[in-house]
Amino acid sequence: MNDIRRAVESIAPAQARRIIAACAIGTMCEWYDFFLYATLAPFFASLFFPGGNRAAALISTFATYAAGFLVRPIGGLVFGRIGDRIGRKYTVLVNVMLMGAATFCVGCLPSYDAIGTAAPVILVGLRMLQGLALGGEYGGTAIYVAEFFPRGSRTFATAFVQTTATLGLMLSLLVVILLRQWMSVPDFTAYGWRIPFLFSAPLFAVSFLLRRRLPETPEFVRLEADEAISGTPMADALLRRANFGRVMLALFGACAGQGVVWYCGQYYALLFLTGTLHLSELNVYLLLGGALLAVLPLFLIVGYLADTYGRLRFIVAGCALAAIFYMPLFHALARAVNPDLIEWQQTHTVTLTAEDCHFHVFVGPWSEFTPCDQAKAFLASHGISFNTVAAEPGNILTLQIDDQTLIGFQPASIDVALERTGFHPSADPAKVDGVQAFAVMFALGFLVTLVYGPIAAFLVGLFPTSCRYTSVSLPYHLGNGLFGGVLPLMSVALVTYYGDIFAGLYYPIGVAAMSAVVGAFFLRKRRVKGTN
Repeated sequence: MNDIRRAVESIAPAQARRIIAACAIGTMCEWYDFFLYATLAPFFASLFFPGGNRAAALISTFATYAAGFLVRPIGGLVFGRIGDRIGRKYTVLVNVMLMGAATFCVGCLPSYDAIGTAAPVILVGLRMLQGLALGGEYGGTAIYVAEFFPRGSRTFATAFVQTTATLGLMLSLLVVILLRQWMSVPDFTAYGWRIPFLFSAPLFAVSFLLRRRLPETPEFVRLEADEAISGTPMADALLRRANFGRVMLALFGACAGQGVVWYCGQYYALLFLTGTLHLSELNVYLLLGGALLAVLPLFLIVGYLADTYGRLRFIVAGCALAAIFYMPLFHALARAVNPDLIEWQQTHTVTLTAEDCHFHVFVGPWSEFTPCDQAKAFLASHGISFNTVAAEPGNILTLQIDDQTLIGFQPASIDVALERTGFHPSADPAKVDGVQAFAVMFALGFLVTLVYGPIAAFLVGLFPTSCRYTSVSLPYHLGNGLFGGVLPLMSVALVTYYGDIFAGLYYPIGVAAMSAVVGAFFLRKRRVKGTN
């Protein structure tokens, strides 16, 4: 027993490197698979959803993207119970196999033109399997690494795992960039998009072999030796008042804010650059990839500092800074990337007068897109901010562009009217301020490191070993799944409804501010003695 307890407090350098490498490579592969859909989401709108309504197809694409996040908490509960009952090692091995199989199947999935409505239905199912796998993967890997290291160095050790989400996104961007450069547009549309998904098979074979050789964690071995393994870890996590209180405080005081900061700073920024500012995909991928590469060392630096100065302090600071600076940062990004668009917005007026305008988030067969909804989506897709005036009941929709008045929703006529004003949505590469754009993207990435670098070790230290897997997985995946995963969907819906290209930031700003307040005033004293 003394040998086991000493193993918890010390680890040989060679073993430490092997554990971190095996866990980091496997988790990076899982994030790569999960983010491939995000990287190709706008492209998928034409592949797996019916045509005729671009707005509905695009929102459906993001709804499918969100589906993978919404089931992550379920995966956390299911695999959390398994991890607390039979061990960390074998649970994460199952997750690796499940994610690899689901991703490979996406690469084999026929398009909507080939099998009709079965295509989006199967795609949603595969995204949900990916979400289940990731729901069990992250908590298990973070706990696995943390339980091998002394408490005073756990944040630095788990920070290597924290870099894997960014590395997974970078890898997905790199693969897509290379294929888009290597292949013609027709070839990529016909079959090239499948290659990144099929590429996951060898990646997961390697990560499975690396993880299979790892031992079980010393802390779980100690639980087995003490016969202290919980028979009801889910009940311990959710039905015991003290532990459930920590779960809820961790969710609202750390994980929700961390979720929106991560996805706003990395994924929503990508959507904003491509969909709103209309910067070319290649330039967007290079800009985002370069910024991600530059911030990677900061995850480790923040992890090292958080072990000394406190993990929650960095998380709260990151959420607070995000709530304060998101709006000016994205305004600066817009001016740097597409100054012509910003100048046009300042010198021209667009007013939509209509009735029956709706707020669409989760789109499905029940959704009705009125002419007002279609006009709003059309303008928002062009990166145009506009005013909306309620029409008298029974009046037909009108669109005022400066002194031009258009009756009804007529996309071709709107394009002609916009062209007369000198409007050109695409960003002019010659006018892009690359230095300023990179600085903004780096700042957004820096905020991500503040909240994401310490989160794994913070959550591990918050809960007892016997129900740790379940307890860590639930708030993390609720925060990232419910709050972070719906961010693109909510942001697109907010921009479309309010007619302001920056309205999509209302959601992440609000959530980040909430977590900063809850974390600073209610969460800081909630610890399990001896676990931190």
